[in-house]
Amino acid sequence: MAQVRQIVCPHCAAINRVPAGKEARQARCGACHRALFDGHPAATDGAQFDKHRRANDIPVLVDVWAAWCGPCRSMAPMFEQAAAELEPDVRLVKLNADEEPRIASELGVAALPTMLLLRGGREVARISGAMSARQIVSWARSQLAAAA
Repeated sequence: MAQVRQIVCPHCAAINRVPAGKEARQARCGACHRALFDGHPAATDGAQFDKHRRANDIPVLVDVWAAWCGPCRSMAPMFEQAAAELEPDVRLVKLNADEEPRIASELGVAALPTMLLLRGGREVARISGAMSARQIVSWARSQLAAAA
């Protein structure tokens, strides 16, 4: 039996089983039939975030942000660029702290923007403050290498 990875759809949050040998960039969701990786971060609510955190077999990089936060707004296009580079090895998601205060509190987020890197549902690294796309990619890759 071929090895498979569970990948949560960024559009409908369905859990998909993707064969390890299949090119992940070509994979489509079995429920909504959209691309599982489109080079954009997934905007998540609380339930979707929990599904991404629990069910993805790939690491998840979370941007906890708020609309009123100037550094968050300035980092948004950088996070978007980082998604295009890090996918399909890492799922990038955005979580609005104002819309999901319970989750932000559970995560212990005290400053915005804060990025958390999750692997297997557990936090392996965090950093606060706006970063460039290059810094985001470098930080995520170095943290994943250190956690391996």
